[in-house]
Amino acid sequence: MKVCDYIKCKDIQCKDINADSYLVSYKRINPPNIQIFMITEVPPADKEDYFYVKDNPFYLKTTIQAFNDAGVYISTMQEILDLGIYITTAIKCGKIQYAISTNTIKNCTKILEKEVNLFPNIRVFLLMGDVAIKAMNYIWKKQVGKKIIPSGLTYKIRNQEYYYKEKRVFPSYTPTGKNYLIEKSKRRMIAEDIKEAMKLIQ
Repeated sequence: MKVCDYIKCKDIQCKDINADSYLVSYKRINPPNIQIFMITEVPPADKEDYFYVKDNPFYLKTTIQAFNDAGVYISTMQEILDLGIYITTAIKCGKIQYAISTNTIKNCTKILEKEVNLFPNIRVFLLMGDVAIKAMNYIWKKQVGKKIIPSGLTYKIRNQEYYYKEKRVFPSYTPTGKNYLIEKSKRRMIAEDIKEAMKLIQ
């Protein structure tokens, strides 16, 4: 299955994104194999830096480093998929300013919710960054009437355990972008969260 064949944004109206950078995974995936659903924030400004591009795109490079930091030694996107991990973004278009508006996050949850539903065997959600946390909280509040992740700074709430229908949910930080390479404390926390998530599916 190619995710891009099943989910589309037919009418992009968000004002704080670059519609030309719209991206959804186009790699062939076997949905029943996926147990960890990892959500980062937005696609890269340059499509050649996206996770599923061949060779060594920048988003994948830093994500691979995050897995290696966690003791998961992989070097390709296919190896990540083979471990049962699918990676996507909460917003499907690149941003044109630092912050993403609430309206844009809510609009994109319509696509993200359909994307999640393509994978029947998810056991863990890794929410990598505030945008991913907000997006999934909108979806879950609609489904079960409450947010799963409470409001608050991520480093203050991340040491508690959260669940959505017996699926473990980790609020974390994004492993993509140049800031990942310089923010050592966040890099350490990302590695810890990935390591704990992997324990749950091994």
